[in-house]
Amino acid sequence: MHLIQLTHPKFGRRVGIVEEPHVILLKKGLLSTYALFCEIINSNKSYLPEIQLLKTTDTVSYDDVYHSNDGFKILPPISCDDPRHVVLSGTGLTHRASAENRQKMHDHQQASSLTDSMKMYFMGEEGGKPGTDEIGVQPEWFFKGNGLNLKGPNDPLTVPNYANDGGEEPELAGVYLISDNGVPYRIGFVQGNEFSDHIMERKNYLYLAPSKLRNCSIGPELVMDIDFDSIPGKVNIIRQQKILWSKGLLTGEAAMAHSLANLEYHHFKYQQHRLPGQLHIHFLGAGAFSFGENVALQQGDLMSISFEKMGRPLVNPIHIDENKEQIIRVELLK
Repeated sequence: MHLIQLTHPKFGRRVGIVEEPHVILLKKGLLSTYALFCEIINSNKSYLPEIQLLKTTDTVSYDDVYHSNDGFKILPPISCDDPRHVVLSGTGLTHRASAENRQKMHDHQQASSLTDSMKMYFMGEEGGKPGTDEIGVQPEWFFKGNGLNLKGPNDPLTVPNYANDGGEEPELAGVYLISDNGVPYRIGFVQGNEFSDHIMERKNYLYLAPSKLRNCSIGPELVMDIDFDSIPGKVNIIRQQKILWSKGLLTGEAAMAHSLANLEYHHFKYQQHRLPGQLHIHFLGAGAFSFGENVALQQGDLMSISFEKMGRPLVNPIHIDENKEQIIRVELLK
């Protein structure tokens, strides 16, 4: 099952099921996938029959929705009106190619043959897929912000005026919702562009944390029933309607140093990640990005990311904020 969220001047905000080439709209009272899954999880219901009951006979063209024709705007496939309830995070160094790219960025800072990045990747290779009821090695973890940083298909991803760069990172992300009694539920997976500041990170790997506090995008579809084993994908950079750079990639457990269960355990072991009502979008690592091959994105370039069986590609333009950086001053209490 593939779900999307859309808005339209006539239909309003709606949730739909993708059944190519159409989108079947769910009942009008349902305004978000977040509200849908809060109800399903906290009522201890099965999602498939509940969603089937919400189907209507109203259909729209997916082409119109996807290309923003006739007033349609496609939204992130899941979001929360209160951005404080959204946790954006990720796990790096889960794919060999990602670790090798990080090695290239950081090896000039370290005399030994292996950087800390490669050492951490090999720790995952050795202990990232533990047996049942065992705890594996802890992966790298990073914070990407709250719901203010979350964008949908066709939304610009902004390089802020205090940044050094902005570049795509094609990944799948797990989508999780915390129940009223503090239990994390995996809802499904989304295509994601994790989008980071690689030049800032390259200056010093201790800048990894601020380099990740950037926009990211997901969508267009929330996929609920994919086998997370071996999933091929492709990323394109398009400039002036021509492909500037393209790369195939592979994700899923077969291509990763860690099992999905190990990544999930080490994310949700923290009590602050199990607050009722929290929505978690957790990026699961990348195997290719253009910065690793010395491509510098420019104003208006399009980043297109697609994975097999995940629906239509996720496309976002890059927007570079060219305004002068403004100093934020802290006010003192009177």
